[in-house]
Parts: sequence; structure tokens; C-alpha cells
Amino acid sequence: MRGVAGGRNLRKILTGLRTNMPMLSLQGISKDYLTDGQRVPALKGLSLNVERGEFVALVGRSGCGKSTLLNLAGAMDFPTSGTVLLDGVATSSLKDTGLTQLRREKIGFIFQSFQLLHTLTVFENVELPLLLAGKTNPREVARERLAWVELDGLGERYPHQLSGGQMQRVAIARALIHSPGILLADEPTGNLDTITGNVILELLRRLTCEQNTASIIATHSLEAASLADTVVKLRDGKIEEIIRR
Repeated sequence: MRGVAGGRNLRKILTGLRTNMPMLSLQGISKDYLTDGQRVPALKGLSLNVERGEFVALVGRSGCGKSTLLNLAGAMDFPTSGTVLLDGVATSSLKDTGLTQLRREKIGFIFQSFQLLHTLTVFENVELPLLLAGKTNPREVARERLAWVELDGLGERYPHQLSGGQMQRVAIARALIHSPGILLADEPTGNLDTITGNVILELLRRLTCEQNTASIIATHSLEAASLADTVVKLRDGKIEEIIRR
């Protein structure tokens, strides 16, 4: 517990060194989907701020709006009404080029199914976002990120040569390759056993603090909720409760 408490104190210090602008601000967000000609609400008037260095767990039953919220936070979708501000920029104000740049520079995604390319080595999977962004010589950055997730020496392996926990670590390294301001994870431990899942959660908690990244995890895991600085309970597209520690 001392490490977690110390990490939270460090987060507060780092937060105090920046402006008061949150990394993510959801302002009166509603999101409707069209199904069989009918509008079905997924989120209803939701407002939430997430600071740099803050570890947030979204919890609630399936269908409560967790994945929709992540998609809006990651500029993969846009609200029916309300405003999503990422580092002070309204996502709905950007055109395709600006959105692509925002995702490549500010946002890291982690998925339940890892989404690694099995024909590429670990190094190549981690490097991919930098290569797509036109960066040169990404190998040293990839090597550093793999060290962050304690996978030194495994860069030449292929995903099929790794355990599930190792593959998720590779996915985390890839998400962090461009030092994003916000990290979004959708059930990142859903395909892992309990022990391995807890290790991944502890790793995400540590990296959130060390890299001063705003991290939001959609989860059913009680362990994730217990590690979070902030727990956001969703119910039927609304925030039922926010618990800040």
C-alpha cells in the first residue's frame, strides 16, 4: 500500500506543475444510436473530468455505456450532443487530418483481445504507430517501452511465442510508444487469468503515475476498481456515482 500511496502523492505533485486544464473533459455528453429506425440512448447528459496522472475505472453492467464513453474519449466516435475536450481541443471541431494527428499523438488504446499482428515481431508491433506516423528509427523507443513493461530481450519473438500476459504487455508498450496524454483500456484483463490480470493492472497503475498519463479503464474487475484513484459507476448511460480516493 505504501507504493500506491506514494504514487498518488507523486501524481498530485505532478498535477500541480501543469495548468488547471484536465486532460479529458466530457461536458454534458449524450450519445444516441439509430436502431431499426429508432434512436436508442447510450449516454445521457454525462459530465466528467480526468486529470493527467489519474487512474480511472469505469464500472457497471454490460450495456451501461462504458465502451461508448471510451470511444468518445478516444475520438473514435462523437457525441450526439455535448462536448468532448481532449487536452483542451474539442474533438468534434477537427477534420479527418486533425483527428488522425490527435489519435497518433495524444491517445493510446489497449484492447481486451490484444490486437497484435501475428506476422510481425514484438519490436515491429510496438514500433507500428511510429512508423504509421512517419517517424524514423523507432527501434530504440520500442526497446525502451518494452523495458517499461518488463519485456527486455523479447523483441525478436512473435506473438504466438508469448503468454497472454506477455501479449498484453506488448499491447501496453505499443499504446505508450508515442507517450500519449491519455490511455484508454477496454477490459484489458478480460482474457487473462486472475493472477496475470492483477499483474497487468498493477503495471498500468504504475505507468499511469510514472508517465503522468490520464488512464481510463472499462472493467468488471474488482481489483481494477480497488487500484483506481477514481471509480465511475455507470448505470443506463448515466453516472450513478463517482468515488474519489
